[in-house]
Amino acid sequence: MKIIISPAKRMKEDTDGMPVLGMPPFPEKTRALYEYLKGLSPEELKALLRCNDRIALENYRRYQEMDRRNQRTPAIFAYQGIQYQYMAPTAFTDGEYDYLQSHLRILSGFYGCLRPFDGIFPYRLEMQAKPDFCGNLYRYWGDDLGEVLSRDNDLVVDLASEEYSRAARQGAGSAVRFLGVRFGELIDGKFREKGTQCKMARGTMVRWMAENRVEDPEDLQRFDLLDYRFSPERSGEDQYIFVRER
Repeated sequence: MKIIISPAKRMKEDTDGMPVLGMPPFPEKTRALYEYLKGLSPEELKALLRCNDRIALENYRRYQEMDRRNQRTPAIFAYQGIQYQYMAPTAFTDGEYDYLQSHLRILSGFYGCLRPFDGIFPYRLEMQAKPDFCGNLYRYWGDDLGEVLSRDNDLVVDLASEEYSRAARQGAGSAVRFLGVRFGELIDGKFREKGTQCKMARGTMVRWMAENRVEDPEDLQRFDLLDYRFSPERSGEDQYIFVRER
């Protein structure tokens, strides 16, 4: 069983904490992306990343300097979004880190797919970006994601956002069973998902899975943190629905 999650836009460097245990699995393809991004001007990066001037300039500098950096940050500590705050990776035990290294995979527009302790540099490149040299990143990473997720594995617990879930599912095709997990509330009798709350719940579920060493997907039905409860009447074999009690 594998667990997939999305990356976060906000990143940091942390070279004084836990050690790097490996490198991203597709160095040549990441290198090709890096060379392309390094050659873009701040204005071109702004258009590609669909961001403001400050973010474009920050990432322009990142790509200009990336080749000169020596120390990398373990991926699980590099991302700083809401999902990762609720996962709280700095508070895991050694056994929980081992579980995550074995089971968790972080999808990435720049690196393709990462284990928690693969060493990375901060970057900005979402999966929906369309670099000129490859058309789109779904096609660029599709086969690689499919190969990684189908290797010695027949089930993926999908805690990724739609943008990244799409990349994994297209790449893997029918070779892998995906179990989607959704979090929401009942509003006027209808199931509604809210972005921030979904990110909080995904991070919390990853932490809960590591703490409980979850191996059987049916055990996910016991998850009840942040006031969520499994909804059997709304769930199916390939999708678990959790409803938050308001």
